[in-house]
Amino acid sequence: MGKQWKTVSDFIFLGSKITECILSGIMSVNGKKVLHMDRNPYYGGESASITPLEDLYKRFKIPGAPPASMGRGRDWNVDLIPKFLMANGQLVKMLLFTEVTRYLDFKVNEGSFFYKGGKIYKVPSTEAEALASSLMGLFGKRRFRKFLIYVANFDEKDPRTFEGIDPKKTSMQEVCKKFDLGQDVIDFTGHALALYRTDDYLDQPCCETINRIKLYSESLRHKNDIYGED
Repeated sequence: MGKQWKTVSDFIFLGSKITECILSGIMSVNGKKVLHMDRNPYYGGESASITPLEDLYKRFKIPGAPPASMGRGRDWNVDLIPKFLMANGQLVKMLLFTEVTRYLDFKVNEGSFFYKGGKIYKVPSTEAEALASSLMGLFGKRRFRKFLIYVANFDEKDPRTFEGIDPKKTSMQEVCKKFDLGQDVIDFTGHALALYRTDDYLDQPCCETINRIKLYSESLRHKNDIYGED
């Protein structure tokens, strides 16, 4: 039996977590024969998305069946570990290169939203959205648009894009002051675009935050690339 498997596969991977999927994908695109096995009836290991809903009930030993009010079990796809990947980030590029996307399903996030004054607003991430947003007043829109243009043009390897800012020394708080951003704008920029959980980033050099915001904006523009869509 061992000799038979050796003639069939160059590599055998047990489990289908993202690490195993990436490695098997790399071997496959390089012409190796790969056998990929998983004892579970789904892909993803501990970070899988479980469907139908009945399987989730079984996994966590929840007595009974899901109530009828929850609809069809097949309409549910529950992440055991919620994941948020940037469409233009390095990890997604690696997944595309290794063709791991054949085993994984992705839900496109259309953007982030901000709760203010009893209403929910879409957080603008482009110059056009900044001007159209009702989240800010006229002058606030112009200031935020100017900031987003700066972020879009920023290149940490090209000092000509710095505009007097030292990305390794100037704090993000100072950058916000330079563009005269209001507190609400600072809040949704740091938490909804740069995806920070605390405000500590404001006292740190601005380079990482600017790159995070830029990656977020680029990812929304390239969100369909992961499926090869236009």
